[in-house]
Amino acid sequence: MGRFMADKGLLTKLEQVRHTVKDRASELVVTAMGFLGVPYRRGGNTVETGFDCSGFVRAMYEQTVGLILPRRANEQAAATQKIDKQDLQPGDLVFFNTMRKAFSHVGIYVGDGKFIHSPKPGAEVRVEDMGVNYWARRFDGARRVNSGPAAQALGPSFSEP
Repeated sequence: MGRFMADKGLLTKLEQVRHTVKDRASELVVTAMGFLGVPYRRGGNTVETGFDCSGFVRAMYEQTVGLILPRRANEQAAATQKIDKQDLQPGDLVFFNTMRKAFSHVGIYVGDGKFIHSPKPGAEVRVEDMGVNYWARRFDGARRVNSGPAAQALGPSFSEP
């Protein structure tokens, strides 16, 4: 099988895809870090108006990867691939139960057990440690946004007016 894949050039293509995905995840995290300090605003989804948690995630993915995710955190969870916490990579989404309902808060994993998010009214986009008791108790799961051809085809269907 390995020889067949090598003969067809598939191993090289797989490696290129792996690097592209890794580069996009790194670019996503770097872009998100550029928004540190932007104020929280319920329903906000631009730097001019401020961000709520899902508006921040949606804006980062649209601006950096070109994918339009659903607007609400629970919809983003439903539209992405479940992964194990130990498999988290920068750019993956992390979800928390902060309002006594599943997937009520979302952020972007940046690595080393930390995530970036727009937390609450009166606060700003910031990086937090998932190991802190507050977040550890409320962790709801991790998801990966697929950026392959199927996701590209689905991207526009996620857009809202």
